[in-house]
Amino acid sequence: MKKPATTPPAQQALLRVVLPVPLRREFDYLCPLPLPAPGCRVRVPFGNRALVGLVLAHPDQTDVDLARIKPVTTIIDTIPVLGEAELKLLAWAARYYLHPPGEVYFQALPTLLRKGEDAGYKPVEVWHGLDGDTSTLSRAVKQKQAFELLAPSPMTPGELAARGVPSAILNALAKKGLAEKKEQLPARSDWRGDIRINEDGKPRLTTEQALAVSLLQQAGDFSPFLLEGITGSGKTEVYLQAMEPVLKAGKQVLVMVPEIGLTPQTIARFQRRFPLPVCTLHSAMNERERLDAWLACRDGSAAIVIGTRSALLTPFEKLGLIIIDEEHDSSFKQQDGFRYHARDLALLRAQQLNIPIVLGSATPSFESLYNAASGKYRLLTLSQRPGSATMAEHLLLDSRHVQLEAGLSPQLQQLMAEELEKGNQVMLFLNRRGYAPVLLCHDCGWLADCERCDAHYTWHKSGNRLHCHHCDHQRARPPQCPQCGSSQLVGTGLGTEQVEQALAAMFPQYNAIRIDRDNTRRKGSFEQHLEGIRAGKYQILIGTQMLAKGHHFPDVTLVAMLDVDGALFAGDFRAAERLAQLYIQVAGRAGRASKPGRVVLQTHHPDHALLQDLANQGYRHFAHTALEERRQAGLPPYSYQALFRCQATQGEACREFLVPLAQQLAPALPASVLCLGPFSARMERKAGQFRYQMLLQACSRRDLASACRRALAIADTLPAARRVRWSLDIDPQELW
Repeated sequence: MKKPATTPPAQQALLRVVLPVPLRREFDYLCPLPLPAPGCRVRVPFGNRALVGLVLAHPDQTDVDLARIKPVTTIIDTIPVLGEAELKLLAWAARYYLHPPGEVYFQALPTLLRKGEDAGYKPVEVWHGLDGDTSTLSRAVKQKQAFELLAPSPMTPGELAARGVPSAILNALAKKGLAEKKEQLPARSDWRGDIRINEDGKPRLTTEQALAVSLLQQAGDFSPFLLEGITGSGKTEVYLQAMEPVLKAGKQVLVMVPEIGLTPQTIARFQRRFPLPVCTLHSAMNERERLDAWLACRDGSAAIVIGTRSALLTPFEKLGLIIIDEEHDSSFKQQDGFRYHARDLALLRAQQLNIPIVLGSATPSFESLYNAASGKYRLLTLSQRPGSATMAEHLLLDSRHVQLEAGLSPQLQQLMAEELEKGNQVMLFLNRRGYAPVLLCHDCGWLADCERCDAHYTWHKSGNRLHCHHCDHQRARPPQCPQCGSSQLVGTGLGTEQVEQALAAMFPQYNAIRIDRDNTRRKGSFEQHLEGIRAGKYQILIGTQMLAKGHHFPDVTLVAMLDVDGALFAGDFRAAERLAQLYIQVAGRAGRASKPGRVVLQTHHPDHALLQDLANQGYRHFAHTALEERRQAGLPPYSYQALFRCQATQGEACREFLVPLAQQLAPALPASVLCLGPFSARMERKAGQFRYQMLLQACSRRDLASACRRALAIADTLPAARRVRWSLDIDPQELW
């Protein structure tokens, strides 16, 4: 029976608060007047813990017995850390993704704010010059130079060190009373008063680029644009020129990129065009850097913000334009915790703020192409490369019945030799790091299997170790077979290490470099490798997807993909779309400047319809055909999906949770909702956990949401729910 609503006593009022806990509800607390505004943080008791909470509202009544309502311990903020716009966006996201609201709201806060620290900049040390007797500096040349540097304006120790002034010189000036060190807050950048645009090197636009820029600059209200431009067609230049009127109007711009590795070159290009404060937001930043960047966005000090998916949830003082580069990239979808899709939430944020948004890609997602075809997005097309750059020639090399050497056919080796002799660069793509994906015993057939996954160890010859790329477990390579004692342990399959070693023997006169996660772990190493490539230090480039996206190498004239056949027969219905996107993105690295390019796909299935379509007709034709197949099969984007995932140390525990859930849910489902499963993941055991899943699919978002809410209510009542880890993923991008 529902208890009657009650009102708080005089001099106190109710606060409705969300907490970072995995519960799908909000909590009421008592607080003395005056009340903190929505968006402020408070510290509250929760069980035997003290948690930081976020205020959402001031309800007049509560359904909870007042005797059970606890008082707020501390009011942390007097000014909201999240504004009305952010609270509205996050409230919608919690409802749509059916995720615990506290975890959703706290996703928008930097770690330090989640811990309850002050929402302000950390004071920095600054040296000031003082009036005094400078005659003592007549013989102290370095001290005099330092004093003259400080005379116009204060400087930080870092700025002075960059000018060659060590701390000893500064301390000497302080002893003479000519300088002092103070702590002060960083000055807020007032960039709106001096907006300059660097016209040097600004290219002449093609007709298609000019049309796209014109339409984007005229869009003042909410307008979603899909900018479909082939690789090398100048999408970034369109972004830059579309930003000009927004920045001149004193509004901020958010540029979202899929990966951290793409940010250095993106930042450099934007800073060259706009000498304005550019801020970055990504997971590689430490806690203090993240908070300072977050504050710069919120108070308007940052004019341009470049970041990965989490940047979308950052508050802005005055946001005027959102740009999502490589909008098709799967990394915009959060795969754990709060499983939101940054692209989809960005569209909602642009709509709520009534500002334009641009989704750019050479290979748009099928969802975006569908929305453009249905009129929800305005399609802008760039079908040509500017200047003298031409489209690359595409070749399918049949690798059947030929002797492969480290995965390279004789014909591919000949093509490489021809380009290298001309002084050009060659790129080989293989999305498999390590030396060999399998280590086996030549005598008895034993395989080096990961003890925690249904997968083989990858053999890394450098370091002579076995590494599971699924759970990250590593061990030393055994000297002999643990099953029969033989020393004939051999690697099978192909990895980037093996290709690198083989190329050193095939082309000893040329320098090769491998770009993958294994040799770019050290901070700054990835950028150093890229600089070496652009400087011509390396002629042969071997890499994984890290090398395939967004990079401009003008001397690369041949790009070859060595082994993608496995993706042609994958079980996921999105596999073909992803393979096509990868193929076009890798192919786009060839012939981007004045030199003609060539793209080679080495395959055992040269007659496969997907490869023929991509090589001869291009991505758009392939996508049109594949979308029609999706429509006939009733798959997204023509339907909507939700995925229940479950994992436990015992597979039976997963089945004891999902089977009753499916059985109890089935009678409550309308005919429009399809329930598939439960069924095991393709890799049933990973990192010691057995994994099962259940898929819901419907043609109506409303019907799917209703079914998911019903399923959640059932799941909370199942005894097995406490013995497993389970989650719900709305609009999943991949099955386990």
